[in-house]
Amino acid sequence: MEIPGEVKFVIEGLTKAGFEAFVVGGCVRDLLRKVKPKDWDIATNAKPEEIGKIFPKSFINNKFGMVTVLTGSRDKTLKEIQIMPYRAESKYTDKRHPDKISWVKTIEEDLARRDFTVNAMALKVLANGKQRTANGRQKKVKDRSLKIIDLFDGQEDLKKKIIRAVGRPEDRFSEDALRMMRGARFAITLGKGWRIEPKTERAIQENAHFLKMISKERIREEFMKIIMSKRAAEGVELLRKLKLLRYIIPELEEGYGVSQNKHHIYDCYEHALRSLDYAAKKNYGKYVRLAALFHDIGKPRTKEGEGPDATFYGHEIVGAQMTAQILNRLRYSRKDIEKITKLVRYHLFYYNVDEVSESSVRRLVRKVGPENMDELLQVRYCDRIGSGCPKAEPYKLRHLKYIIEKVSQDPISVKMLKVSGKDVMEILKIESGPKVGQILDILLGELLENPQKNDREYLTERIKELGKLSEEKIENLAQRARKEREKIEMKRDEMTKRKYWVT
Repeated sequence: MEIPGEVKFVIEGLTKAGFEAFVVGGCVRDLLRKVKPKDWDIATNAKPEEIGKIFPKSFINNKFGMVTVLTGSRDKTLKEIQIMPYRAESKYTDKRHPDKISWVKTIEEDLARRDFTVNAMALKVLANGKQRTANGRQKKVKDRSLKIIDLFDGQEDLKKKIIRAVGRPEDRFSEDALRMMRGARFAITLGKGWRIEPKTERAIQENAHFLKMISKERIREEFMKIIMSKRAAEGVELLRKLKLLRYIIPELEEGYGVSQNKHHIYDCYEHALRSLDYAAKKNYGKYVRLAALFHDIGKPRTKEGEGPDATFYGHEIVGAQMTAQILNRLRYSRKDIEKITKLVRYHLFYYNVDEVSESSVRRLVRKVGPENMDELLQVRYCDRIGSGCPKAEPYKLRHLKYIIEKVSQDPISVKMLKVSGKDVMEILKIESGPKVGQILDILLGELLENPQKNDREYLTERIKELGKLSEEKIENLAQRARKEREKIEMKRDEMTKRKYWVT
């Protein structure tokens, strides 16, 4: 295990001042797994004010006495190192924060308050010879070794890939109910093969109702860590098995066991998980993952009939309303709510190459927003794969992408000019008629050849010049300009077709 220089500096600063210092928590777990830690935590018997004197570039950032040391490192995971005094906690009225904390004298007492055995290990850096000085100057150290403090068999659980609560799991979850979600998250994000130990699992199921006392923001944060993992679908199912999902998104459980029709082989709940699983495998972003999970959430409430011909009319509208309620409840941002709700609302769009007009696609793009169309198609892919009986329609989907890009392109029209038909009439002192449109066509043709000509002063002078020409000359120039514009439009369309391999 290699301890970074920034961490060594903090440890040596504390030990030089006569205090103990241990690397603790998740970073020890990750070091033992040979995974780079995402952050670094140090535990010490020094008090916050004593830590602050040792490290001038630091600040105390919460009521628990945590001190953050600014290292100036280029590595994001080492820019800030958190130091926490040894502490004990007592009585958790809100099932999240201790009513009282007190400083304790030993690392053993500190480790006993932690959540899971794999997170309750400490690492002692032993060294002989010269140390680093507190001001950051480095001096050679002849020998350096590490000692692991493991009071609860965390190393053994790490080998067996087990999530086990420290001590009585009921006590740990009564202290901080969010630990139940953290346990599920660790079982999913630490890799394949991890599982929650039976007593710990049973305690989560029996105490799941405590989750109601946790802030929605914290629940959302843990939920998103699961959703953004490679095993997102397994994570949601684990939350259901642990009886936690009913206190997070009970609407998802409404689909459990609700059969669909001939277009699906899975029930509503499993279809949602399989759609999410495909999104995770394709590494789609958070909007698509959440929309894939929620896209059919309205089906149980709109189902009519049973068997292969069951219907779910309007489920996308009901689902969008439910999605907005869920996301509001979990305190997602307004931007996230609007975008995900749109993806759910319009995921059911109909498209067949020979049946749907460009105008209908244009209306869809206008409703969803051109910036959301790629993600809408990704949700559609997830839906189709998640059905269990997807049809291979690569050409149809490519053709739809082509049409979407085509209708989303800015049209080549006289509206691009910095003058209008009204300007032409005022400059030439003429009434509305064919001549006005012909002059605008000529100006547009010149603009397409040289965009720099789209200057109001230049165009005004050019209008005066064209106004002196005969009607026949103006008509010929206008026809030539329109033909050139048609060529450009055809060329642009051909390039878009080639992009999506359609004919």
